[in-house]
Amino acid sequence: MKSLIPIRREQFGLPSNLAPFASLQQEIDRLFDDFGRNFFDFGRVPVDLSEEMLRMNVSETGKVIEITAELPGLEQKDVEIDFADDVLTIRGERQEEEEEKDKNYRVLERRYGAFARSVALPPGTDPNKIKAAIEKGVLRVTAEKPEPKVAKKIEVKAA
Repeated sequence: MKSLIPIRREQFGLPSNLAPFASLQQEIDRLFDDFGRNFFDFGRVPVDLSEEMLRMNVSETGKVIEITAELPGLEQKDVEIDFADDVLTIRGERQEEEEEKDKNYRVLERRYGAFARSVALPPGTDPNKIKAAIEKGVLRVTAEKPEPKVAKKIEVKAA
């Protein structure tokens, strides 16, 4: 692809690393090269990233934080939950097979994809008070919020 800037570095008689705006011009050239190369690529099937992204809601009440995640078609064995450094991580893998048979043809479609999402919980959350259950493709994770720290007033005495 032709450069958008009509003056080339070589016209100044300077090495390319000393010419003004050389790095900017290289980045613009690279940007337009990449745009042209990928824009007209009709042979590839676009990947829908939203299908593999874990959709979830995080809500908070007075004493509990509840995380609800949509995991259609997944079971308990397909989901893993970790809690470390006040971060709760939900991960899993979706493996779907769909087979359709008829007189003259057979279709077998497979779709695989791993997902992971992390949520920061308040510092001091007790991992033993986190509970998780999955029912009808909906995962519910509840974590008890830690008790707020009480500030103590310290009396200053004269020395």
